[in-house]
Amino acid sequence: MKEDKKNRVFLKILKCFVVLLLTVLAFVAVLATCSAKWALKTWNHLTADELVFHLRAPLEGTNQAMIDEFIKNCAVPAVVIAIVAAVLLVITGILKKKRLFWSISGIVLAASTGTTAFSAVNFWNSIDFGSYLDEQGQYSELIDGFYVDPSKVDIKFPEKKRNLVYIYMESMETTYTDKKNGGGFEDDYIPELTTLAQENEDFSGTDKKLNGGYVVPGTGFTMGAIFGQSCGIPLKTSIDANEMDTREGFFSNTVALGDILEEQGYQQVFILGSEAAFAGKDHFFEQHGNFDIIDYNSAKERKLIPEDYKVWWGFEDRRSFAFAKEKMLELSKSDQPFNITILTVDTHFEDGYVCEQCEDQWGDNQYANVISCSSRQISEFVDWIKKQDFYKDTTIVLTGDHTTMDSDFCDPVSDDYERRVYTSFINSAVEPQQKEKREYTLLDYFPTTLAALGAEIDGNRLGLGTNVFSYEQTLVERFGLDTVGEELRKKSRFMEDLEKEDE
Repeated sequence: MKEDKKNRVFLKILKCFVVLLLTVLAFVAVLATCSAKWALKTWNHLTADELVFHLRAPLEGTNQAMIDEFIKNCAVPAVVIAIVAAVLLVITGILKKKRLFWSISGIVLAASTGTTAFSAVNFWNSIDFGSYLDEQGQYSELIDGFYVDPSKVDIKFPEKKRNLVYIYMESMETTYTDKKNGGGFEDDYIPELTTLAQENEDFSGTDKKLNGGYVVPGTGFTMGAIFGQSCGIPLKTSIDANEMDTREGFFSNTVALGDILEEQGYQQVFILGSEAAFAGKDHFFEQHGNFDIIDYNSAKERKLIPEDYKVWWGFEDRRSFAFAKEKMLELSKSDQPFNITILTVDTHFEDGYVCEQCEDQWGDNQYANVISCSSRQISEFVDWIKKQDFYKDTTIVLTGDHTTMDSDFCDPVSDDYERRVYTSFINSAVEPQQKEKREYTLLDYFPTTLAALGAEIDGNRLGLGTNVFSYEQTLVERFGLDTVGEELRKKSRFMEDLEKEDE
């Protein structure tokens, strides 16, 4: 009797354990499957280096709509399936349907493990994570061998320093113009920006087709693009490094554009309609140039927006431009030059944000409407700057941060089309020494921007970047885009040493 009782107790405990284990497995299987599907749909061109960075970056500042989408498409189905599996197992256990209980248990176990394995393999292959890990086992000499330390380069600024307005335009690429102007579509979704690029400098030579910078590994997401354009090196971080919100510095021993301008006495402001904490942007701009940051949180603190105001990621681009105008008028009264850096957000995937200035120009194609609205707003902002007294001493840089991650907008574009970020240097202090079309990457913007301000750079190279206004070859012109990309995907002892100094 005692033995039978012990067996029954053991069996009950075993069943409880099986129910708990299979419930967890069912939840994990559905969550993993839905998360992989959602991620690949949301980030149509997701890369392994981008995934690794954002898995390590703090979630603070993430768009609530994106979190809601994840909960709806991934977490809710996982919870529902887990509950269904648990209920079935509990009911069959209570009814003492042993054969049915163990049959259902086997089905849940097989389905959970099989689904999880299939999803993992599919996701692994989709982002080519195997190649990423293989490359992480190899060291490249490209960064180590060709990096030019800005702290060791003679950079001479003119006596009368020029102001800088630098606009990182979210997901803005040359693809959005029409084919006759070098784009990928039949229609020109950015006619104002097309005109600005053609009338100013995008290094297309005598060709009217728009030219722009290539996105290379480590620069294909916003923080990577900002870092790459500011420092001339890709944002490469190791998998086991500290998270961005816990590290003491953000590559603090790297010399960035903001560091150089701060040393030259520039007043610097960074404006964005989201939370600067997202992906560590606040750390970067505070540590590399001591920027005054106006983001969603500080805008509320300064009573620039109501306490309960929030749209999209925080506030829309029209407010960023309004804040920038106020700052420029204020800072232009000083004898010190200013650097106003803006990061737009309305054109962020998926489909962008329809603000009150958007027109229904392209019917139900929301992303096209938002992109066209952004083109108009930026053009109007540039026109406003041109009417100000300080414009004669001001250089404007318009650049996409990276190519779009929208899941389907560029589906009509030919696979042979080479996508590049939109680029326009306006009112530069210098003109290109070469009249031919140039090949360049986001890493080249660092020295090129300084040159546009009238600074003379000994050797015309900083970081891995080249001053595209000069005769000096860029790395992609020298080695080819494929070779540069392949090498940048590998590990770098130089970057590892920089990162360790912040731990």
